[in-house]
Amino acid sequence: MSKPVDLGALKVGSYILLPVSDQPTGEPCRISEYDTSKPGKHGAAKARIVGVGVFDGQKRPHVGPVSMQVHVPLIDKRTGQIISIIGDTIQIMDSETFETIDITLIEEELQGKLTNDQNVEYWKVMDRTKIMRIKN
Repeated sequence: MSKPVDLGALKVGSYILLPVSDQPTGEPCRISEYDTSKPGKHGAAKARIVGVGVFDGQKRPHVGPVSMQVHVPLIDKRTGQIISIIGDTIQIMDSETFETIDITLIEEELQGKLTNDQNVEYWKVMDRTKIMRIKN
């Protein structure tokens, strides 16, 4: 799920869906660079952004007019407790709904630091789930 926003309203640290060749909706990315140019003789002001993928970490450049409509992903940030770790799959129980979720995507800095009964923050973005950080 996403909502439309003008490209000129975004800033560094915002999230955006940037187009990818194999996905019709785009990849959720965090904006790491944002630069605008002044309107000139031949057109409107342009915005140049570089987004880093939330799930794959790839840099994706994008250029467009500041009035262009782009989509911003709706991020559902939740907390849960780790029930079990089996290979690459981590099973988490949500703290509010008590449902269990199997997650394979983990932030790189958390590799090897997760143990049973830890509370973690995980994000649900565009029907995908990723563990983002350890909660204290």
